[in-house]
Amino acid sequence: MNKPRNARKVLLLLLALLMLLLAAGCGGKQENNGNADQDADQQEPNVVPEPEPQPAYFAPLTGLPRDEEAKKRPVAVMINNLKPARPQSGLPHADVVWEVLAEGGITRLIAIFQSDEAYDGAIGPIRSIRPYMIELAESYNAVIVHAGASTDAYGILRKQKKEHLDEITNAGAYFRRDKSRKAPHNLYSDLPNLRAGAEKRGYAADAAIPAYRFLDDEGDGAAAGSALEIDIRFQLKNYILTYRYDAEKRQYLRFINGEPHTDLVSGEQLAATNLVVLGTSHKVLDDEGRLAVDLDSGGPAMLIRRGEAIECTWERDASGVIRLMKDGAELPFARGTVYYHVVPDEKSVADHVTIRQPENA
Repeated sequence: MNKPRNARKVLLLLLALLMLLLAAGCGGKQENNGNADQDADQQEPNVVPEPEPQPAYFAPLTGLPRDEEAKKRPVAVMINNLKPARPQSGLPHADVVWEVLAEGGITRLIAIFQSDEAYDGAIGPIRSIRPYMIELAESYNAVIVHAGASTDAYGILRKQKKEHLDEITNAGAYFRRDKSRKAPHNLYSDLPNLRAGAEKRGYAADAAIPAYRFLDDEGDGAAAGSALEIDIRFQLKNYILTYRYDAEKRQYLRFINGEPHTDLVSGEQLAATNLVVLGTSHKVLDDEGRLAVDLDSGGPAMLIRRGEAIECTWERDASGVIRLMKDGAELPFARGTVYYHVVPDEKSVADHVTIRQPENA
């Protein structure tokens, strides 16, 4: 009689235990789910980083970033480079500087101003122009600025109706003399005055500006070569240009006969991101030593940038722009200013360029 009752008690106990186990299991599952949700909340979401903002515009002649488009027409200024004219004013604000021979082995600078529209300081001393300087200025579709000209250059300016500002013949009001310096090394102007003079004469304010290739278009291109100190010679033995590479700034600091070449306005040393040496034929035309410089036929060249020297060639395209070429392709510049040096050698530039390691390297 007691066996069925005891069996029933055991069965009830087993059922109760089973229910307790089931309840515990459900509770554990709920607790785990809650922890999983909590862990999920604490995990960082898969956030895709926003890309670095890209500059809206780039300066056409330097490739440097800008907040707004640089559309103003370039201005090409003939700048005296005789010793009494140094230090000059305004060169750190030029996008491009050409150094070419004038008479007697001396050189003249052609400064191309375009992207630094805020600069309103002095530019000069301003000097006269030659036919090949007109060619270089026009390759940028620039307004040409000078004070006087050779007979041949005046013939070109007048007959071909070039858009130029000459202190002597058509725009004297937009130039000024600095009484603290001796003539003829004391003639100056500035971009606001020059643009006002161009507007007065009805010259276009905008122009098609040549496009160039830059290293960022081809990858980083950061080089660490041996072209860290460079001497460039033109004709005179007592005139030696030296450039020393500043790796931190990625620029070449400019020296003349071992002395820093500085700007009169700011006192800063002139510097260039890219150096170019072009070789071409020079022919003496008269007893005054005036020259004919061949800027059409192409020839040997060297591009120096970021510690690297690249032998190449130069050629002038159909639009009149001089390009640096290697293996059939145009060489890109590093983003920044370009200083060109036109030397009298149609076969090689090696006799005019010496590359060496700095003494403190």
